[in-house]
Amino acid sequence: MIFLNILCVAAQNFSNAPCLGIATTAGMRGITVKNFGNRTNAALFQKVGLYRCKICHCLFFCFRRELREESGRQKNRDQIKEENIMTTAELATALPEIVTEQVPGPKSKELLDRRDAAIPKALCGKTYPICIKQGSGAMFEDMDGNKFLDWVGGVGVLNIGYSHPEVIEAVKKQTEKYFHTIFNVYVHDGYVTLAERLNEIMPCKGDVKKTYFANSGAECDENAIKIAKAFTKRSGVICFTGAFHGRTNLTMALTAKKVYAVGMGPFPAGIFRAPYPYVYRAPKGYTEAEAIQYYIDELQRIFDEGAPASEIACMIVEPFQGEGGFIPAPIEWVKAVRKICDDNGILMIADEVQCGNCRTGRYYASEYWAEAGAAPDIITTAKSLGAGLPISAITARAEVMDAAPAGTIGGTFCGNPVSCAAALAVMDIMKRDDYAGKARHIGEVVMKRYKELQEKYPVIGDVRGLGAMIGIELVKDKETKEPATELTAKLIQNAIQKGLLLENCGTAGNVVRFLAPLTMTDEQMEKGLEIFEASLKEAMEA
Repeated sequence: MIFLNILCVAAQNFSNAPCLGIATTAGMRGITVKNFGNRTNAALFQKVGLYRCKICHCLFFCFRRELREESGRQKNRDQIKEENIMTTAELATALPEIVTEQVPGPKSKELLDRRDAAIPKALCGKTYPICIKQGSGAMFEDMDGNKFLDWVGGVGVLNIGYSHPEVIEAVKKQTEKYFHTIFNVYVHDGYVTLAERLNEIMPCKGDVKKTYFANSGAECDENAIKIAKAFTKRSGVICFTGAFHGRTNLTMALTAKKVYAVGMGPFPAGIFRAPYPYVYRAPKGYTEAEAIQYYIDELQRIFDEGAPASEIACMIVEPFQGEGGFIPAPIEWVKAVRKICDDNGILMIADEVQCGNCRTGRYYASEYWAEAGAAPDIITTAKSLGAGLPISAITARAEVMDAAPAGTIGGTFCGNPVSCAAALAVMDIMKRDDYAGKARHIGEVVMKRYKELQEKYPVIGDVRGLGAMIGIELVKDKETKEPATELTAKLIQNAIQKGLLLENCGTAGNVVRFLAPLTMTDEQMEKGLEIFEASLKEAMEA
């Protein structure tokens, strides 16, 4: 205000000539200024950022805008206080809390009704009656103000948590430049830089690697198989029981759980399925070593009863099966598969769509394979690669990637600039903050507690995991191992009503998967474990 007064006085003394017919009231503290200069004098004021002779008018609008912005900020603060809206920082460290009589609350119920009226039935399940309003870290708040601890993490998408501020900033900066390029027409730096960085860290075979980007897990798996066929000049594909690779026509054929494929055939020919090494459900009486040998022998039978090895282009396998029941592939079995592939000119594809990006205690689970001398030929990854933005990647040695003819891979949105910006930020954060170490820490705590629960409750048949990717399998009887499917469903519903989001998996739906964001605090983890046990006890007593 002192500056304003000085300028006003200076203007009045500059010349006695009339101004441009303007007499302006500043409207602040009663200051009135008029007759402050001619056109020439006004032009001089332009040099200090003032428009012609309208000095006070211009300053008035500047000050008024600042006041308007501050008024808006105060309004938002008042609204937050009045409506009890949490900031993202508060939500990130909050604990689960249900404030409505039940879930869903009235606002969520209204949105669910609108969903049912507007969205296909295939997407309108009743298992999760939750409508999100905002998320931060490992927590989210629903439309009614209930706060949930998320142990699903977007099914492996949110390793870095909800709404990471550095990812938000990276995305914002990119959107201010441009949203889209189609990469095979004009190149953008983000695609190239991200490919270079993935080439450096991907634990697949080969010294010189190349990377191609798609939009989803299904897309990257399908393109990996196309690349393998182009390189080997063969058509056959081996997949495994329990596998989930997507919902395109080809990947639906690869996916074992046929509820995802009802009425969708015919599917591509040349696909053969071998048993995945589900050691917990190996033939009764087998030791672990005997079980592994059994699964190796069953794989080899395909060459006698399905298709000769000379017709097989690739095997696609999840290092840690997700949908199939959260089952890690035993290293001894992986080594045997690697040898079979090498002996027969078959490419080995590691599907790390769900288990990649620091989830298993390494940046990629295939690092465990590489350390054992069994690195895959091709690695696919998606989900947490872009912190929620759609992007997936296929990486292999250069000679394999270069085998794909022009036009056989690519797509309009593949390697979108905004998604690439997010992925680059994710890589920076995960490396700097040691997210693989976070996964190991969380995994140690949760695994220990789950093992204690296994000793305590006879319905827990098996606990298995790698890093912070853990499955807990519920059975009716530990001897028969009959799946406790209904009990698992009750457990999930009980947990939702207490503020913990869980999800099942496995062919029988009796495995509870643990995929909490790696940003989860120790206090939240302890609260989640407490809710889990309480929900299990309640389900058992029902």
